[in-house]
Amino acid sequence: MLLVLGEEHRDHLQILTQVDSAVVGEFGRISIEFLRKGSNPKVYEGAARKLDVSSSTIQQAVDGLSYLLTESSKLMISEIDFQDSVLVLGFPEEINKILLQLYLDNRKEIRQILTELEPALPHYHNMEWRLDVQLASRSLRHQIKPTVTMKLNLKQNEELSTKVLQTDPATLLHLIQELEEALAEMKTNHCRRIVRNIK
Repeated sequence: MLLVLGEEHRDHLQILTQVDSAVVGEFGRISIEFLRKGSNPKVYEGAARKLDVSSSTIQQAVDGLSYLLTESSKLMISEIDFQDSVLVLGFPEEINKILLQLYLDNRKEIRQILTELEPALPHYHNMEWRLDVQLASRSLRHQIKPTVTMKLNLKQNEELSTKVLQTDPATLLHLIQELEEALAEMKTNHCRRIVRNIK
């Protein structure tokens, strides 16, 4: 499985082609520290003075490298797939080797960090549903009133909880449409940028 980087992340990583391989190793160290402890503007400013570039350029390079490492670790891509993913960036062979070693040395720790960052929210475990249709009542002889009843089982910290929801089909269809629109919105560049900054 190849990791496909967006144009923005590729642009952020381009500074690595302009620096020495020892500096790339330093960028890797800064990226791992960024994942462990969060952003440190003083480190960016110090690196910017040494390389004679702006601190925002350093921050973008660290963001790009952090993204490469976290996404690769999330997917647990193999050594060969990581090499192929980095190869398309056009880095010299020496930089590719440094990035591969950085990934191999830190992927378990990165996965652990990502696990700790996940909020402990209830998540889907199982669902049962039933469709009831009321055809008539004492006051109305010819009436059709459908109702969808859902029993939703959620899991949080190995504990199961149950929620019972009841709605009519029109409301259920509207809810499905809203959720599909929200999922489509999450795939836009704007939302990806926001989510990345939240992390």
